Amino acid sequence: MAHIRTLDLSQMSFDPNLKYGYRKRTELEEDLLQAQEAIRWADHLVFVYPTWWGTMPAILKGFFDRVLLPGFAYRYRDNSPLWDKLLTGKSARLIVTMDTPPWYNRWIYKRAGHSVMKRNILNFCGIRPVRITEISPVSHSSEPQRVRWLEKVKRLGSQLA
Repeated sequence: MAHIRTLDLSQMSFDPNLKYGYRKRTELEEDLLQAQEAIRWADHLVFVYPTWWGTMPAILKGFFDRVLLPGFAYRYRDNSPLWDKLLTGKSARLIVTMDTPPWYNRWIYKRAGHSVMKRNILNFCGIRPVRITEISPVSHSSEPQRVRWLEKVKRLGSQLA
């Protein structure tokens, strides 16, 4: 039986702004400390979010800025352009809703938001493989289509159990 921990960013209390960058340490709020513990604990991470302006919502980006810190998610090597990926051994699934048709996201936008999540954030920290499930276009979808999408997501979840 799979064990699951859920993080709901809308219910968490934290400042998503890394206002000093890495020049000055900003203490992590309790919710972010718990999020780091949940990430440390997990073998597989699932991120469910909408695409806004071609990428993740700002609150998710702010969450990553504050949680995936040097010493937790990665560590730069002295006198080297390389880094150690501290979250190696974990995998992830992105379940991404959007109104853009999948073909348009692929050929026109070049899946920019997916690329940022997969390569620039998760793979950078050692999380791989990262699989992506697109649910699109949502705004003009029918009830039967939404039911099919929910069934697909349930099947994905049951594969982890």
